[in-house]
Amino acid sequence: MNTILKLTWTRFFPPAGWLGAYKREWLPSDAIAGITLAAYAIPVSLAYAALAGLPPQVGVYGYMLGGIGYALLGSSRQLAIGPTSAISLMIAATVGALAGGDALRYAQIASLAAFAVAVLCFIAWLFKLSVLVRLVSDSILVGFKAGAGLTIIMSQLPSLLGVAGGGHNFFDRAIKLGGQLGGIEPLVLAIGAVALLLLLLGERLLPGKPVGITIVALAIILATLLGLPALGVPVTGKIPEGLPALGIPTFGLLEFDDLFPLAAGCVLLAYIEGVSAARSFAAKHGYPLDVRQEFLGLGAANLAAALGHGYPVAGGLSQSAVNDSAGARTPLALVICSVALGLCLLFFTGLLTNLPKAVLGAIVFAAVYRLVDVRALLRMWQVSRIDFYAAAIALISVLLLGILQGILLASIASIFLLLARASRPNVAFLGRLPGSGRYSDSARHEGVEPLVGIIAFRPEASLLYINAETILETVLIALAGSPGVRLVACDLSASPYIDLAGARMLHDLHDELASRRVTFCIVGAHAQLRDLLRAEGLAAKTDSGQWLRSLDSLLSDDQASTAQRTA
Repeated sequence: MNTILKLTWTRFFPPAGWLGAYKREWLPSDAIAGITLAAYAIPVSLAYAALAGLPPQVGVYGYMLGGIGYALLGSSRQLAIGPTSAISLMIAATVGALAGGDALRYAQIASLAAFAVAVLCFIAWLFKLSVLVRLVSDSILVGFKAGAGLTIIMSQLPSLLGVAGGGHNFFDRAIKLGGQLGGIEPLVLAIGAVALLLLLLGERLLPGKPVGITIVALAIILATLLGLPALGVPVTGKIPEGLPALGIPTFGLLEFDDLFPLAAGCVLLAYIEGVSAARSFAAKHGYPLDVRQEFLGLGAANLAAALGHGYPVAGGLSQSAVNDSAGARTPLALVICSVALGLCLLFFTGLLTNLPKAVLGAIVFAAVYRLVDVRALLRMWQVSRIDFYAAAIALISVLLLGILQGILLASIASIFLLLARASRPNVAFLGRLPGSGRYSDSARHEGVEPLVGIIAFRPEASLLYINAETILETVLIALAGSPGVRLVACDLSASPYIDLAGARMLHDLHDELASRRVTFCIVGAHAQLRDLLRAEGLAAKTDSGQWLRSLDSLLSDDQASTAQRTA
């Protein structure tokens, strides 16, 4: 009993497990990783907060409090939690319309969204909904990320060019930006271009190093010495000192139907991205990842962010890669990162006053351009057109409708594409492999021996309501093109499941064949299939003793009986 209670306790409170096994020699690695992650988080969190339309310190709150929340209940040892580009843009696109131009209301809705994300994560954990998130395919994610990356890049180009920008979606922003190109500020463009070039070079030449914070420091020094704010270069301005005041987000601002789509979209994005990154690091370091527990970790992170007046946070691959490459062994690195960020908020925010906004735009640009994976899209076009079309739907929907509506539409599209794919299964018409008792798809393998007077087919999928009619039509077309057929054999060895519509299809096929005086046999049926076929009365129409037999055994007996009749 004590062992069971201990296992349950460590499962729902992961620190009870990794703290108990903590080794003293891990502490320097976790400390270095935490400080490195904080150095990475400062410029990125400032940039993402600006992208979300919130004060810059709010981004730091997300990293500081979200990291502590995840360290308490998350199951990954390297995943880093904080604001992400996609969620930041989703907040900007959605909350702005709800806030009606009121900055205080805007911040309150953003915090309430984080609280709603925490509630939905707890519900998803309670009802084990991780399986539903898996319905979003990898191809959908490739297209969504590409659309999100292009949208975010377009949203940051005005900051890099020194123009006003504007617009509601990618194409609207592009049109308005095109009309403002005559007003480009050369000095702002130069600052943004140099910062972007240095970031890209640092990423290539100094991977895992705090290049971002170094460029931020250099930009602040040069802006102060050269008086860039006086020359009209936009800067972050005064950032309030001190830690966030903890409190429950203000309720009563929104109706449930206003907040739910935003929170649901954030959960979907955060969970998919976080679990994908966490799985890669768990496999790398050889420890188990509890995907259901990740809902609790994500929920705790967002609850902590909401209590500190932050906005929704998530685990991301880029910040987690920084954490891992810096040597993080346990979530203690996140706690050390939070402490370092807290010290910065207490004592060093004044140093960020003259940070040019063009540098923040360059940081966002450098962080998201990799989301546009052209190679993956081209490979899908070459290998699987249906996956390419799924990615294209996600990409275009994000560009046209925005991040939130795009991910929701892409999720629905992924389900319909899954159903469409399942509705057109491959039906293999079999021939004998020469010199053997094995059979293979005649359309896929050359040299198979045709079966004279016999059609043997194998549906390579479960027989369900969405594909039963397609399978029936395919077999009848093959029958119409094969005169002199006396036996049709259905090999169900590749069909793990059958529903009532599938059984009805077999009834209809038997009746159609009987009207043509063609024998119908079923072979290779698994136990669950045999139970349902028997319950649906197929035993009265076909020989149930043959359901267990192999196709070779059936055809060998048929050949022997045919030879006897001929003799």
